Amino acid sequence: MDTAGYHLHPQLAADSHPLATLALSELRLIDDANYPWLVLVPRVADAVELIDLGRDQRVQLTDEIDFAARLLRAAVRPDKLNVAALGNMVPQLHVHVIARFQDDPAWPAPVWGRLAARPYAPESLVERIRSFQRAMADLAGGA
Repeated sequence: MDTAGYHLHPQLAADSHPLATLALSELRLIDDANYPWLVLVPRVADAVELIDLGRDQRVQLTDEIDFAARLLRAAVRPDKLNVAALGNMVPQLHVHVIARFQDDPAWPAPVWGRLAARPYAPESLVERIRSFQRAMADLAGGA
């Protein structure tokens, strides 16, 4: 895939940690221990909206959203999965996939603006990333 001109928005880089490089997107873990929260960032220069992607890219992104949702389900067994592409604060196209629990701090409301992000402690971050890596290996083995 040609990624010429693609750069990860500085805010997304600051707010997340890399998990995997997928066919179209970077898969990243949002640095907020309040919620298991992934974000997909298509490596397409100047993409702001879904309509900025070609048809094949939109199909690929849908497949990657499915993968991220299944990854969260396998790794943390949430009560609900939230999927959103807002981009009001960061214009670069990115899709949030958030694991929600009935006892999480924002339930049942959206996570945005409920409470400040709580960055992972270093050891918790390592364990969270390892749990996702194990779940990715399990999903790949079952594909």
